[in-house]
Amino acid sequence: MFSPESRLRHVAADTFAMVVYCSVVNMMIEIFLSGMSFDQPLSSRLVAIPVNILIAWPYGLYRDACMRFARRYSQASWAKNLADVLAYITFQSPVYAAILLSVGADWGQIIAAVSSNIVVSIMMGAAYGYFLDYCRRLFRLSGYRNAKAGA
Repeated sequence: MFSPESRLRHVAADTFAMVVYCSVVNMMIEIFLSGMSFDQPLSSRLVAIPVNILIAWPYGLYRDACMRFARRYSQASWAKNLADVLAYITFQSPVYAAILLSVGADWGQIIAAVSSNIVVSIMMGAAYGYFLDYCRRLFRLSGYRNAKAGA
């Protein structure tokens, strides 16, 4: 049940990574770049936790598929980083907009937050990929125990 090949262990690693990463990064974006008051980002992060729990593993599977696709064309680290960025942006942006809408952000704030998140994701999407790989190694998933970041 909890072997390194366990689906439950994989889900736990992906969920941990997504909740921690999205909570920290998106709260900073919402406060410092989008001009939201402190209570709106706090509300959106609280709403986002169950959403992140629900989407963490599907995102992990989506990201792994993007990685396999990128590896067919190049083994270079830039291809992995580009695949991480594109996977993160294409999967997370619609989810993020829905979360902000649900907590009462207006369309201007949503556009500013999602746009800012896309810009930040160009830099941070690959960082999330490295963080996810680190969490998978931390949870001792098969294939990640001895893997190096970017490998």
